[in-house]
Amino acid sequence: MRRGPSTGGLVLALLWTATSALAQTSAKPAWTAPRTPDGQPDLQGVWTNATLTPLERPASMAGKAFLTEAEAAAIEKRTAENRSATDKFGPLDLGSYNRFWYDDGTKVLATRQTSLVVDPPDGRVPVKPSAEARRDDYSARNADSYEFMSPWDRCITRGIPGSMFPAGYNNAYQIIQAPGYVAIHYEMIHDARIIPLDNRPRSARMQSWMGEPRGRWEGDTLVVETMNYNNKGWITTSMASGRIKGIPHSDKLHVIERFTRVSKDVISYSATIEDPEMYTRPWTISFPLTADPEYRIYEYACHEGNYAIENILRGARALDKAATKSPK
Repeated sequence: MRRGPSTGGLVLALLWTATSALAQTSAKPAWTAPRTPDGQPDLQGVWTNATLTPLERPASMAGKAFLTEAEAAAIEKRTAENRSATDKFGPLDLGSYNRFWYDDGTKVLATRQTSLVVDPPDGRVPVKPSAEARRDDYSARNADSYEFMSPWDRCITRGIPGSMFPAGYNNAYQIIQAPGYVAIHYEMIHDARIIPLDNRPRSARMQSWMGEPRGRWEGDTLVVETMNYNNKGWITTSMASGRIKGIPHSDKLHVIERFTRVSKDVISYSATIEDPEMYTRPWTISFPLTADPEYRIYEYACHEGNYAIENILRGARALDKAATKSPK
């Protein structure tokens, strides 16, 4: 299923143009993407996407698609000051000692867009009330059973496209290409995604947490279309996603991602999400991936030391037991 021209497409085109212009300011002549030995645009390397830009546009910025340079600088300054003050209060959540252990960015996106969501034009995800009710129900029963917990907390996956969304740390991606395939290694939960480029037919029965991807080249853009999801995942699992954290996806989820290398150090990334059981219409997210050749991706040992799930459930059962013994 392919979508035709839309408002989102126009917005993305403008964002890609802005990103490309920013990246190529000092490039003369115009920059041309390098090629792999088999002639495909080369997307390989380690890329990061940590940013202060929120997933959805804040209500205080309704109708404002882009920040001014002064507004962007003010947000970055205020965030730096707040983080410096927070460090003085001792250990933060997740057991970290201070902000050093986080990697959620220090700047807004270079495009200065006010949200990662670029379509609908208001920068808000068009969530159905029924999807929000499911999210709230799972949140209320989080300690009742592991089944109500995030698949990220359970060390399963952040899903697709959730694995591409910026989080509080581990925002690195390694892209590797071989004839007929593109592979993406995600730092968070060390997921590895293999994307065939040969247009092979999809399975008639297989469903999975990350879906079944198929890639193709449209000019210099890698287009990855993913379907065949199970109905157990969440569209995003990070607190950085605000109210969208915990919104489930159904087995009708359909995601189209686009990767376009617009300069030596920038890949323009977008994803259009369609799930008629969860959203009133498709929506699109867009942001740049920035090269960081000095970044080192280390093992993300999640499940091997994941005592949190057991301890959360044990603590909840202890509270239940105490409640039954308390005098009425």
